[in-house]
Amino acid sequence: MGPVPRTLELFYDVLSPYSWLGFEVLCRYQHLWNVQLQLRPCLISGIMKDSGNKAPALVPRKAQYMASDLRLLKQHFQVPIHMPKDFFATILGKGSVSAMRFLTAVNMEQPEMLEKVSRELWMRVWSRDEDITEPGSILAAAEKAGLAAEQARGLLEKISTAPVKNQLRETTEAACKYGAFGVPVTVVHMDGQTHMLFGSDRLELLAHLLGEKWMGPVPPTVNARL
Repeated sequence: MGPVPRTLELFYDVLSPYSWLGFEVLCRYQHLWNVQLQLRPCLISGIMKDSGNKAPALVPRKAQYMASDLRLLKQHFQVPIHMPKDFFATILGKGSVSAMRFLTAVNMEQPEMLEKVSRELWMRVWSRDEDITEPGSILAAAEKAGLAAEQARGLLEKISTAPVKNQLRETTEAACKYGAFGVPVTVVHMDGQTHMLFGSDRLELLAHLLGEKWMGPVPPTVNARL
């Protein structure tokens, strides 16, 4: 038997472009580093409220910086991020509750599809400037990810049920208990210890914690095309 894999919990919301960056890098590295990656869909709005934090876009200088930051990160991480034309209406107005409930339902019933469906929702809102709030939009993302239409509709019907709502709330609360004040949050479980890392710019530190080699956001052996 080989070494027991370390566990990484990634708390994320598809409303966050920085979550997308962290998500893609951890998906690329999970087998290279022999880690067990657990994707944990949560609500950024709940974390912000619980922590008393506010979205970067609500701080004028941070908002200005964010636009240029994402342009550079798009190239560096090789993730096709494009700012939505109406950022405030899309990100701060519409939110992501339905999308994150849907991902929670996917995780509860078809966890093997969670990575692909999450990616397609990010592609819609952060690459193609498409809606992720309407039922038809969520179904389109699910089917593009490979879910059968009937399966996708069945999962969509469950997003207003108590089990799904409660699970999303519990996952969000779990992130808060780890000390989250935004997303992405990566929680490392190894050698009987727990470490919480915030953001997509702590991945080199994550490699250090794991005792693994950091080869940049796109390791040479991985095809990063999305």
